[in-house]
Amino acid sequence: MPDLYIDGSWVTAEEGGRRTITCPADGTVVAEVDEGSEADSLAAVAAARRAFDEGPWPRSPMAERGALLARVADLLQRDKADIARAESLDTGKRYVESEFDVDDVTSVFRHYAGFAMSGGEGGRVVDTGRADVVSTVVREPVGVCSLITPWNYPLLQASWKVAPCLAAGNTFVLKPSEISPSTTIHLMRLLEEAGLPSGVGNLVLGAGGAVGGPLSGDPRVDLVSFTGGLVTGRHLMVAAAPTVKRLALELGGKNPNIVFADADLEVALDMALTAVFLHSGQVCSAGARLVVEESVAQEFVDDLVERARQIRLGGPFDESAQTGPLTSAAHRDKVEAYVARGLEEGARLRCGGARPDGGAYENGFYYLPTVLDRCRADMSVVQDESFGPVLTVETFATEDEAVAIANSSVYGLAGAVWTATAGKGERVAARLRMGTVWINDYHPYVPQAEWGGYKQSGNGRELGLVGLEEYQETKHVWHNIAPTVQGWFA
Repeated sequence: MPDLYIDGSWVTAEEGGRRTITCPADGTVVAEVDEGSEADSLAAVAAARRAFDEGPWPRSPMAERGALLARVADLLQRDKADIARAESLDTGKRYVESEFDVDDVTSVFRHYAGFAMSGGEGGRVVDTGRADVVSTVVREPVGVCSLITPWNYPLLQASWKVAPCLAAGNTFVLKPSEISPSTTIHLMRLLEEAGLPSGVGNLVLGAGGAVGGPLSGDPRVDLVSFTGGLVTGRHLMVAAAPTVKRLALELGGKNPNIVFADADLEVALDMALTAVFLHSGQVCSAGARLVVEESVAQEFVDDLVERARQIRLGGPFDESAQTGPLTSAAHRDKVEAYVARGLEEGARLRCGGARPDGGAYENGFYYLPTVLDRCRADMSVVQDESFGPVLTVETFATEDEAVAIANSSVYGLAGAVWTATAGKGERVAARLRMGTVWINDYHPYVPQAEWGGYKQSGNGRELGLVGLEEYQETKHVWHNIAPTVQGWFA
């Protein structure tokens, strides 16, 4: 069956390209999909433009759009097992994690469905001080949106874009990562089943260099929403500049996890492991920088290293596994180079730093959970995003020093503070230049709260009310209900 979805039809790639999708855990082939080209992207953009300019979707009641999102949420739960399996095969993550992902995706669709069905279109009446004028500010859809998603959480990141985009009345072209497209294809089939009109949602597959040009540069596209790496994000900004498109960018992070001596250290240790080693560190908000108070650092890090050594690696359906492989051989090479650079800079290897031994890992892209101690904020290993199972350790003596270390990054996506003193936690959180700060926790999010970064972690927000407003334009309508001759140039 064809894998591209353009203008309400499933079609094959115009130039006949195909791509093999393999599982990172063992190298087995899990899918063969169409590989698109620029021609397919141009056709998808044209369909989305037509559907926005001429179709009923942008002018349909928001409640109707919400009802469609609610149907999609129900379908996601109906197909949960199949979707979770496909997600695990594409990414190598544990099946139980993929099940959680499907539930999170469902929650995102239900959140925006509920908001839309409650009449949350926004808008307000402006008091002009004049009885002869009705002045209103209204919200309208932006137009055609390019939605570009990463490989690590393919379906979840798609939901963060697709649900508010549709709730606001836009049309879109969706491009998932070329190495993990299966669940995005499934989502498009569910949108079609739920009754999405032709042309409103379009799906193109392929590498960014082949299909990405029109998605960021075409003048018919009004907004680009991208989640991925900083270098690609900068490229998209340049490509979008000539037509001054709206941009929403989430470009990763190098996230500090600050542990004060007065914290519940047992809980903080447990969560520090989860913060960095969940999904083998392939999480944009991973707590890859442990920043721990000097007075407890040695014992805390010693205990953490011992626990990290015991983490069990394995494939998606290995019930004894606690985390899985990296996504590709090239990505593992990148992580290995990152660790080697850290050691050259003077970091001390406490555990990991190698591929695991054993035949079970032979055909997968595994890398041991790694801890690098005695790091400094000026090291590239601390500043650069590894996107792997690598934890760097820094220490501090004072609260001010902890804040300075945590903020010493071009990124500002997320971070955490561990302390038993509520005032200290709130005080430090207020000083951190990050879009999300957890106090005595790590990783949770809810669709009701905005997500995004400061500094070079990007601009714009996803989720929450602002995540919807990213896909809306604001218009002021001034209605003079009793016009009279002004006589200015009598």
